[in-house]
Amino acid sequence: MTMAAAATTTETDPMLPQPYSVREVLKETSDTFTLTLEASNGAGVSRFRPGQFSMLWVFGVGELPISISGDPAEHDRLVYTVRSVGEATHSLVSREVGEGVGVRGPFGRGWPVEEAQGKDVLVIAGGIGLAPLRPVIYEVLRNREKYGRLVVLYGARSPRDLLYRKELKAWARQRETQVLVTVDYGGLSWRGHVGVVTTLFKYARLQPARSVAFACGPEIMMRFVARDLETNGLARENIYMSMERNMKCAVGFCGHCQYGPHFICKDGPVFSYERMRPLLEKYEL
Repeated sequence: MTMAAAATTTETDPMLPQPYSVREVLKETSDTFTLTLEASNGAGVSRFRPGQFSMLWVFGVGELPISISGDPAEHDRLVYTVRSVGEATHSLVSREVGEGVGVRGPFGRGWPVEEAQGKDVLVIAGGIGLAPLRPVIYEVLRNREKYGRLVVLYGARSPRDLLYRKELKAWARQRETQVLVTVDYGGLSWRGHVGVVTTLFKYARLQPARSVAFACGPEIMMRFVARDLETNGLARENIYMSMERNMKCAVGFCGHCQYGPHFICKDGPVFSYERMRPLLEKYEL
């Protein structure tokens, strides 16, 4: 096989990881890090839609599905926010600048940002669930004239677990933008809201009839978020959520991520609440 043929095969085969190198590793919290990768061959990186994910291969350790958390307009890098919870994630966040990582993707269906144009955008995140939603915030703020108000509601376990602290403050200063943050346990020095993320609804300036909601976080959180949004007048078809399951192949072959009749890797990870509601009502599915 010639080098040209090999390159073509590599570019089109979704099962072959592409070589990337670590540009930066930023510590967000005690166990969560943001990695910036660049293509090792100097070419531009794969373009992605907000909400899509990649399969990151740590050579000799394993492969992980990680949502892309960077700006879709930046074509020279891919950004991922990763919580270190096991051998593979620990090895990934421990990469040194210049070390290699294999990347497959991007995969999956992303957030319907085009359909949200002309409407208010409500972003609701729990914990590391803010990472897959950060590209939506970038997209809305960069194309401000195409959207209505942007409302970001974010909940974490404690102040120490908050992601993107500087960006949260910067987003709150943007026009037509409201950012509200809450924690489960505040401590003596915390002066913000305390409680689950749904307690922020009463402080948010919402117009349900003209809003689209994007939610990502623990499944139980999204279940209650969707119920409360519907109670407040938001239509089911205008509520979207990013689901998480154990993905291995990322292209619907292995069946690890099957959720009812759906494969999260190729049918999602973003689904409308109208589509997910029957399954979310079945506990332990």
